[in-house]
Amino acid sequence: MTAAGEQPLRVARAAMGISHDDFFRVLPLVLAGAEWRREGLSIHAEWPQGARLVASISAQGQRRIASLCLPCVDVELTFHGLDAAECASFVQRFDTAFQKGGG
Repeated sequence: MTAAGEQPLRVARAAMGISHDDFFRVLPLVLAGAEWRREGLSIHAEWPQGARLVASISAQGQRRIASLCLPCVDVELTFHGLDAAECASFVQRFDTAFQKGGG
């Protein structure tokens, strides 16, 4: 846990190949143990120990590859009350949850 008054930690993920529906369906699965609520294009989560997260997404865009059109959003995660190691652990779970097949 970080000391009171410390700056929040921010992690950005640009041009994720997901839709708004994907984001709002999958993110709550990563928030184990947290109370959360949706506010517009953000999810606000709080864990019992007081740590907080605001996960915000951009307007949904499109990535075009030849005739293929895929959804795309930018994501920003803002952590309050977590240290760098705790944030890294959460971001690893986040990235794994949104990972799509491929090779």
